[in-house]
Amino acid sequence: MNMKNWIEELRNSRVKKSMPILSFPCVSLLGVTVKELIASSELQAKGMKAVADRVDSAAAVSMMDLSVEAEAFGAQVRFSDTEVPTIIGALVTSQEEAEDLSIPEIGAGRTNVYIEAIEKACKLITDRPVFAGVIGPFSLAGRLMDVTETLVNCYVEPDMVKTVMEKATKFLIEYITAYKKAGANGVVMAEPVMGLLSPDMAAEFAAPYVKQIIDAVQDDEFAVIYHNCGDSALQTIDSILSVGAAAYHFGNSISMADMMARIPEDVVAMGNIDPVSQFCNGTEESIRNETLALMESLCDKYPNFLISSGCDIPPKSSWNNIDAFFNAVTDFYTNK
Repeated sequence: MNMKNWIEELRNSRVKKSMPILSFPCVSLLGVTVKELIASSELQAKGMKAVADRVDSAAAVSMMDLSVEAEAFGAQVRFSDTEVPTIIGALVTSQEEAEDLSIPEIGAGRTNVYIEAIEKACKLITDRPVFAGVIGPFSLAGRLMDVTETLVNCYVEPDMVKTVMEKATKFLIEYITAYKKAGANGVVMAEPVMGLLSPDMAAEFAAPYVKQIIDAVQDDEFAVIYHNCGDSALQTIDSILSVGAAAYHFGNSISMADMMARIPEDVVAMGNIDPVSQFCNGTEESIRNETLALMESLCDKYPNFLISSGCDIPPKSSWNNIDAFFNAVTDFYTNK
């Protein structure tokens, strides 16, 4: 599939399909736990197919498990039957440990499980692009060094941060390349921790490394969608756009109207219905109202806007709410 053309069609189409980051709620469709899902490529592929069969989305997105890459480096993971895995503690606390940090081989930890899941999903889902989920390099560094310590060390130990960033970047290029070889049409790269940086820090410690990855993997047949759900996304938008992603996805901590005013008209931007207060804890009526209100305020004014969730939709989210979101999108265009 020519993904450059696919992005253009998203921008130019009058009736646009939504692309929420929707994967983990498949646990209720399959009747499995999160812990079971993340350990099985077969279940992940079946879960992605079940979601694709349920909703008319623009693309299928794999599990957005941001612990996988840090685990491959040796970080400790906390697993749960009901929640997405999280990283515990810090693996790197000094320049010496940063220099000694080994770049893992593809296959370390659960990386092969996720790569195999994409390969299997691509055989099951043939009516829309299939995207893998990956972490961004600065957010990976944050999980290896502890997020708070990473932010502090950008000022007090910048060389340590850059050493880890270089290794994270090399690994992610190889990891994304493996997804590409497995048949993925692209990746959604989540950089939530970059959203905590000031514009100057984002330009120095995050954006150049993201750009290096995108330059290495993105082409006409493989797209990188960059996700930032941080509070500073509006202030760091120049750095964000400099990475050269095929499209951009923003969280609900910022105003999507304010963001669209800063996005060039030839660039697709997605967002930003709250995944927790609406998809997970809202009602069918509330998510419908929120979705229609956002679309009514932005879709006509900005043809490059695509409605989406603000971030990854939690595993325990109600399918009644998810269905209400998609129904609202359909109704919006039907009534135009």
